[in-house]
Amino acid sequence: MNTEILNTVITGEATDKTSLLIVHGLFGSARNWGVVARRMAQDRQVISVDMRNHGTSFRSLSNSYDDMAADLARVIEATGGPMHVLGHSMGGKASMMLALHRPGLVKRLIIADISPVAYGHTQVGLVDAMKSLDVSQVEKRGDADRALATLIPEDSVRAFLLQSYDVKGKKWLLNLDVLGAEMAQVVGWPYPEGRFDGPSYFISGGDSRYVKWEQRADIKALFPAAKFAKIPGAGHWLHAEKPREFEAVLQTVLVD
Repeated sequence: MNTEILNTVITGEATDKTSLLIVHGLFGSARNWGVVARRMAQDRQVISVDMRNHGTSFRSLSNSYDDMAADLARVIEATGGPMHVLGHSMGGKASMMLALHRPGLVKRLIIADISPVAYGHTQVGLVDAMKSLDVSQVEKRGDADRALATLIPEDSVRAFLLQSYDVKGKKWLLNLDVLGAEMAQVVGWPYPEGRFDGPSYFISGGDSRYVKWEQRADIKALFPAAKFAKIPGAGHWLHAEKPREFEAVLQTVLVD
């Protein structure tokens, strides 16, 4: 049994309010959520994680949602009590699986721009683009940005991915081989049995296509207490595109 623990970043001090666990999405890391973590840590402790095969957490041949949920359970158990859990995209699916498997560890579940469904797209192209980077020719982040521009024309996407590139170490802080091999599982969903009856909140970007109206039945089947909110003008990375609006929704949700 894998007993490795995810790398964690702790922000703020423990208070009488329930701690918040932040779970990033595919190709992300705890550092992507630093601004949100600092804002939310004004009245509670916030723990952000690097998921397996991301950041400085351990590498594994599996990137399944069952395994990711077990990773999160170990983090919460190490703190000694249930936590509010906020997950985005891949991290949202892992957080949903945690709530379904170990409901006693989750006080409030907040899911950012993802549904419990299998998606038809793939991100293997981004994996291949990152693997194609000749790190021997990269002396500064701008070099990597220019080298990737042909394969990844979107400035915002390159900027996001390059947060996981270690310039000094000349390496990606991502297990690209495994993430590519496990992509079908990452964009998929195992359709588990069970349900989480606790408070659940599904926050989506108004311009995003990841959470559709017709998927609400799938959400309610697993999370019958689910409530929904949209942030106008935000896409899939709603916490980065509309941080103040996203934080305002969190403040209304995290009342204890």
